[in-house]
This record gives sequence, structure tokens and C-alpha cells, in this order.
Amino acid sequence: MKIVTGIQMQALDRRTILEARVPSLILMERAGIGLADFIQSRFGPLRGKRVTVVCGKGNNGGDGFVAARRLRQYRADVTVLCLSAATQLSRDAAAMFRRWRRIAGPSATKTFRSPEQVESILRTSDVIVDAVLGTGLSTAVTGVYGEAIQMINRAGKPVIAVDIPSGLAADTGAVLGQAVRATATVSFGLPKYGLYLGEGIDHAGSIHVVDIGIPAAFVDEIDSRTVLVTKEMVRKALPPRPASSHKGTFGHAGILAGSVGKTGAAALAARAALRVGTGLVTVGVPASVNDVLEAKLLEAMTQPLAETKARTLSRAGVDRILAFMQARTAIAIGPGLSTHPETVELVQSLMKHLDRPSVLDADALNALASRASLLTGCKIPPVLTPHPGEMARLEPDATSQSVNADRLGTAARFARERGVFLVLKGARTVIARPDGLLAICPTGNPGMATAGTGDVLTGMLVGFLAQGVPSWEAACVATYLHGKAGDLAAEHLGSAGMIAGDVIEHIPYAFRAISE
Repeated sequence: MKIVTGIQMQALDRRTILEARVPSLILMERAGIGLADFIQSRFGPLRGKRVTVVCGKGNNGGDGFVAARRLRQYRADVTVLCLSAATQLSRDAAAMFRRWRRIAGPSATKTFRSPEQVESILRTSDVIVDAVLGTGLSTAVTGVYGEAIQMINRAGKPVIAVDIPSGLAADTGAVLGQAVRATATVSFGLPKYGLYLGEGIDHAGSIHVVDIGIPAAFVDEIDSRTVLVTKEMVRKALPPRPASSHKGTFGHAGILAGSVGKTGAAALAARAALRVGTGLVTVGVPASVNDVLEAKLLEAMTQPLAETKARTLSRAGVDRILAFMQARTAIAIGPGLSTHPETVELVQSLMKHLDRPSVLDADALNALASRASLLTGCKIPPVLTPHPGEMARLEPDATSQSVNADRLGTAARFARERGVFLVLKGARTVIARPDGLLAICPTGNPGMATAGTGDVLTGMLVGFLAQGVPSWEAACVATYLHGKAGDLAAEHLGSAGMIAGDVIEHIPYAFRAISE
């Protein structure tokens, strides 16, 4: 599913109206009905519940009037709060306002008279619908609209935003003065960039896209190089599991990881690889910590390798490491390796030998700081999984702040220039491929901001690669399921108390969720 700018969505609406001959009022009707149906599915049954729909003067307000009418059919106690006089409404919004008034009567519509009146209405609501401002906003919100946004946020009630939270820039996610903090956003036609970038991540809540009938041919012609990873996309990319399968059917993942004090990273990656269905997993570790790692793993194998005096992988054992790699279907390098100088040299020397699908993470990425040119020597493009700090070390003159300020641009540029697949971790992880196509992952939550969750992603990724899933699809699938497993863990445990192992334990349930 493509992600679009506000202008691109407006162009799609216009083409649908002019070329597909779908009247604008029909599009608005579909949007409002889809919004109300979502509210019914999320908070229903709605009979007797108080729903306040706060409407601006534009087409967002029109969507709100339609939703209000539909919500009455669900027997909700609906109040429409208009922030503008009827004479100021856009043409389509005015038409929908008249339909609403004919059904609900004048008493169900309130106008903004005083903050006290509005706060009383909002405070006694069960659900608030934000239909104030849409994707065309380009200046800071002030006046009555600004007051309304502040009061919606203060009400402490579930808020459903129409298309985009009011006050949010549709293309960047920047807050224009002030913005609604939504519980959920119902976006029409296609998702907008601002829902997944910058402050938009904190304001949008969960995001749900409603089909309003934009012709697929028109969508195909939109020049968007960014897609949203969806459940359907993930489901299609998963490898089949024939009844005649055996463990050799699903590949053998090799993981070069661990050092003294950091065997946990290796164990997490190995367990995650197994949880995504990999047939066999072997972890290559410094010899003196092999017994420690074996005690942590039951289903995965280990292989002791030559080590330095600091008990990290040694360059002296490179021949054995190359043999280890040759015997595996896919390779992951990095979790818990350390940045010992000799280990760094080892990692750098392995780049020209990467002739199979691979993942580079953590200390493998640190080893490539200021040496990212070595990536061009890989025979098969690897998948890199940096967090913003690691990304900044790979990019000349970059900082974590500059990376986060332009996550899409940074990921696309690096993937193109270095000929790699890139998974730029963080809130709404960005995936990039060498031709510049981008994907944004909608799953994941703050509970995953804890040690070891990156190692889990590495294990999941190498597991899918070992099963023969192509690099781009493997990156998208692993990232989506990683976030979904984290979301399920947060639902059961709460985000504050989550640890990386909880994500692993919920991977099977993430698989189940995408099959439903």
C-alpha cells in the first residue's frame, strides 16, 4: 500500500471525481460511513454511548457530519459541535450538514459559544471524533480551532481523528502550533506520510485505512516510492511449509556473535531465528564462552571459534569462520561481538567473502564505521539493521539527530549508494532497498525500547533468509512480525515491564495474528 502526500491524495480524489465520475458527495459518504463503522467496531455496541463529533468548516467537517448520521443509526447519543457557522461551511460539508440536521434535529448540533460549554460537552463524552482540520493545513492553528484542539486533548477521552489528527502536517508529521493527540486515526484512501514521521507518530495513535473507492489504476500511477508494510504483504511473503517438510527444508542459519559478558545477545538472536521457523541454527562464538552459551540454548547448536585474549572472535581463526559461513544457508554477524580491534579487523575482512544472504547488525556495523565502502565488496547485498546511532557512524558527518530528522532520505540514500538493504530501526522502522524503494513498518511500541530487541530482529531476519525468503521481503516480514510480537507482548504485559525475551515468546502469536 502506497503512502502519499496530502497533494497526491487530493489529486487522486480529483481524478476519481472527474475521470471515474464518482461524485464528491459519494466519496465523502463513503469516508464518513467507514469512519463510523470503525468506531462501532472499536467501541461498540454504541447504543446509549455519548459521541461528540467536533467539525470544522472544510471537508473534514463534512466527513464528520456523515459519521454522525451513521453513528445515530448505531443508536449512539451523538452531538455535533460546529466550530464555524453554517454559512462558512464548504459546499460538500454544507450539504452533509443539512442531511444531518434533517435527521437529528437542531438540538443535536451545538456551536462554539464558550470554552466552559465545550469542555462540559467533551468531558461527558464516551468518544470524541476529531473532524476539525484535514491534510490541507499549512499554517499554525490559532483561534477557536486552536482552543478546540486544546480542549479535546484535555478531555481525557478516546479520540478518533478523521484522516489525520487536526494540527498535524500531512507530509512531515510536524505539529503546526498544536495538534490533537488521537487514540486512533482513520485515514481515507491511502495513508499519509505525516502519520508515520516526526511528531505524527505520537499524535496519530493506531492507524486504520478506509477504502473509499479510488480506482487502483489511479493509485498505480501515483509517483510514490514509499509503501506501508501490511498484513497482506507479509502473509504473501511467508515461505510455505509443505506437509512433507523436514528440518533441512527450512535452511540452516549461522550466527557469528557473542563475547565475554555478551552471550545473551547471541542467545536471543538464535532463539528468534528458531521461532520464525528456521530448520537449523548454529552460533559461532569465542571458544571460552561456548559453554556459557550452550547453557542458554537448547534447540540451537554452537561452535567454538578462535578467540583473542579478551575473549572475542579472533582474526587468527578466519579460515575456520569462512568454513562455518560456507556450511550455512544464511549468515548474521554482529550481536555482542564487541569492538575489540582484532575483532573489528576480522569483520572487515569478511565483507568480501559474503556470498550468501546475510544480516549485519550491532558490532558488525560498528566495525564498518568510516569503512562503509567495504560493503561494495559483498558478493550478495547484505541487510543492515542499524539504530540511529549506528547509522550516524556509517554516514560521514551524520548525527543521531540528523538521521532522525530525515529517516526516509537517510535510508534511501545509503541503500542506493552502498548497494545494500537497510532496516533503519526506531519508532516506525524504515526499510530501504538498493533501487531506492522504501517501506515503513506500522507495528511496534515503546516497550520494545529495551536491550536485546535488536538482536531478536537480527535472528528473525537471518531465519527468514535461511528459509529462502528474498532479502527485501525478509526485511519487511521480519520487521513487521517483530513489531507485531512486541505489540502482543505489550497488550499482555504492559510496555514498561517488557524485555526482549517477551518479544520472542510472542512470535508464534504474531504469525497467528497475520493469518486471521
